[in-house]
Amino acid sequence: MSSVLEKWNELKLIVESVDLDVHKNAGGNASAGVRARKGLRALKTVAADLVKLTIASEKEGKVE
Repeated sequence: MSSVLEKWNELKLIVESVDLDVHKNAGGNASAGVRARKGLRALKTVAADLVKLTIASEKEGKVE
């Protein structure tokens, strides 16, 4: 599997894991809010890494 697709799958896993905590936080669970914010920071980092990977792949002339 290519590194771009691996990073994409990692991003999707983070979204799935944050989803439950966001819903719990919306219901008033403060601890879930802390977990959700931590997950969202991780999501931001992985998304930035994915952007960098896709740009690097395009500059090489091939998308993995």
